[in-house]
Amino acid sequence: MSEFIEVWERIRRCAGEEFTTASGLPFTYRVPGDYLRVTRDGREINRSLSRTNFAKATAAMPADRPSDIKDRQGSAYTWAILMDKRVRRDDW
Repeated sequence: MSEFIEVWERIRRCAGEEFTTASGLPFTYRVPGDYLRVTRDGREINRSLSRTNFAKATAAMPADRPSDIKDRQGSAYTWAILMDKRVRRDDW
């Protein structure tokens, strides 16, 4: 698996692109720093997902479903981003 710094750079590069949760809800995100902010239905969700959150979740990849990483913040979004082919590539 690539080092997490590479994974985080992929996450940063995909900011603004549409992703889909396991239940089919589309969302986008922005990365204003060492965290990201999720937007769904045109509204930004009142929660930041930190780079550390993604680093810890990456260690659990691949995961079959969001509940496999329920100990992570925003597990539905974290899982959707990390399991997307644009981010995971062939690493997991």
